[in-house]
Amino acid sequence: MLYICPLSQLYSAIDRHSPSHLVSLLDPHSMIDTPRVLKSERHLRLSINDITTPREGLTVPAEAHIRELLTFLDSWDRNAPMLIHCWAGISRSTAAAYIALCHLNEVDEFQAARLLRARARHAQPNRLLVALADKLMSRQGRMIEAVEEIGPGVFDMEGALFSLPAKL
Repeated sequence: MLYICPLSQLYSAIDRHSPSHLVSLLDPHSMIDTPRVLKSERHLRLSINDITTPREGLTVPAEAHIRELLTFLDSWDRNAPMLIHCWAGISRSTAAAYIALCHLNEVDEFQAARLLRARARHAQPNRLLVALADKLMSRQGRMIEAVEEIGPGVFDMEGALFSLPAKL
């Protein structure tokens, strides 16, 4: 199971769902240490800002970040949940969750995007993360089109914890 949440709900989600793996997508100045209940090698820390174009002083998502995410997903045995979070639980974390659905399953990208929308009306996956993954995963634009099809999420300042099945 994949659980997705904002930083403010991270520790309660860890207590409730006992994940074996954690993905943190935060800006470099806000990055957290590995929670004590997890081994450091089971915590992927992607220090990126929630942007889609380069900006002075900010870290734009890059292919190397997606490669790290895909490798980390491959290391997960799915015996216990994986928790994915960003600052607000709306953009970077939902993009990573969508990428995970597409990477871990032989699934239609549109089906995965529709499932994301059904579980998280607030989801607004970071378009650059999705585009980079689409390229690296040789999806020929289908991941980008699928995210565009579901449209913008319902506006909220912070997303709520939600889950997605790791296996579809």
